[in-house]
Order: sequence, then C-alpha cells, then structure tokens
Amino acid sequence: MRSLVTPTSAGLGLRRGLLPELLAMHDRAVDFLEVAPDNWIGVGGKFGEQLAELSARFPISAHGLSLSLGGIEPLDMELLKRTREFNDRHDVVLYSEHLSYTSDDGHLYDLMPIPFTDEAIAHVASRIRQVQDVLGRRIAVENVSYYAAPYQALAEIDFINAVLTEADTDLLLDVNNLYVNSINHGYDPQAFLARLPAERIASYHIAGHFDEDIDLKVDTHGAPVKADVWDLLDAAYRRFGVRPTLLERDFNLPPLGELLLETQRIRTMQLAHVDRRTLLELAHV
Repeated sequence: MRSLVTPTSAGLGLRRGLLPELLAMHDRAVDFLEVAPDNWIGVGGKFGEQLAELSARFPISAHGLSLSLGGIEPLDMELLKRTREFNDRHDVVLYSEHLSYTSDDGHLYDLMPIPFTDEAIAHVASRIRQVQDVLGRRIAVENVSYYAAPYQALAEIDFINAVLTEADTDLLLDVNNLYVNSINHGYDPQAFLARLPAERIASYHIAGHFDEDIDLKVDTHGAPVKADVWDLLDAAYRRFGVRPTLLERDFNLPPLGELLLETQRIRTMQLAHVDRRTLLELAHV
C-alpha cells in the first residue's frame, strides 16, 4: 500500500535509465517519485506497465516541461487535457511547472527566462489561473535557472512574489536554481529566502550543478548535490520548515544506491529540523 507524502518526505526523479533499479528497490527506499508527464503521456507497452507498477507502490508527483507558462502562443489545451488524465490515473499528489517559456511557433526544448516586467506578471498569472482551472487543482511554479536576462524592470524576487500573488498559486522552490542564479547574477540567496512567502512554498527541489568558474555555475542535474546547496536547503528548512523535497538527477546516472544516500541525507535533515522545532515549541509551553 502506498504511503502518504508528508512534509518529511524525500523523493527521487523517475528516469527511464533507473527503471530496473527502481522496480527492484524496497517500498520505503524513497517516499515518492517524480515524473515529467510530458515524457510519459501516451506511453504504453513495457514502459507504461513499469510506470503503472511504480505508481501503485509509490506516491507520484508530476513536474511539467512543456506548458510554456510565459509563452505568447495559446496554451496547449490538448496537452492540458491529457495531463489532467495522467494526474488522475496516477493519483498525482503534487503538480508543478516551470516559471518560464518553452515554445514560440514550436517547442524550443529549453527553459527560457521570462522578462521581469509588470506586463509579464499579468500575462503569466492569467495563464497559471487558466492551467489551474483546466487541471482542477492548485499547482506550484518553479523558479528556474537562467543565464541571460532579457529585460529586468524588476528584481527576480519581486517578479516571483508578484506572480504568486496575482495567480494565487504556490512555489516549488528549487534550491539549486536559487544558488546558481545567486552566483551568476550576483545577489544574496539568504536575502532572497528572507523575502519569500512561507505559506506558498509547497515543496523543494535540489540537484547538482557544474562549476564553470568562480562566478559561473551551470545547472546540469548531472552531479551530486554540492555542499553550498545542502547548506542553502538547511537554511530554507530553518526559515520555512520542512516540505517534501526531491532529488533531481537527469544524466550521468550513478548506481541507485548513491542516489539513495542523497535522499537519505534529505530525510536526516528534515527530521533534525522537525526535532529542533518540537524542542523549541516544548520550551515555550
């Protein structure tokens, strides 16, 4: 029987290259698995059967890739319809999308940054509200890593907060993206955290990145999580409390055991913060 996703849940991204090992692992190895529904909608045969088996054993979260929330082309209503069917079929517990655009007269196959302007806030928020209506659920949007800023009338934190408020939606806080952006664009990640609305943070992502240079980090999802990102996750837990947290690894996949060590580190951190908060509450009784 599947467990529930609680704030002290540590998850792992479901990648096809890991399927044999994921199918063989025991039911408490991770608390949930995350899939990109765009890569699984309509998939049948052996892969479809394996996904069905895993979704029967583990709670599933879904992280969309192709809605293009910041794009100017109309939302893909067929994709939204099929995403809702996918979410219902697999009893998806959390659904999120990237705060970016991914299409312009066809898919760009990348997460492109949205201009940080008042006009973009209104446009993106309207599309998020429409997505939530079609999916029949509240969603979370993820702060994305970006390397070029097309136009920044507002700071990134002001843009994100305005979108969350205008759309009345939640945030999937990608801690690695926050760290990468803070280095590449020269801002204080702790100050960024201090201005986020705790009540809107639904979950966290962490991942590895590549150190191109001291002031240039590349969000690769192809390496172990680095110490600075673990420290930033710890700071987020301390400030906001624990939330379901997912380890992302997209390529250079190591043996599953290595990834499970990282998910266990998430669990250990979560429990430490829960215990710390409990002790603080007892001290004030």
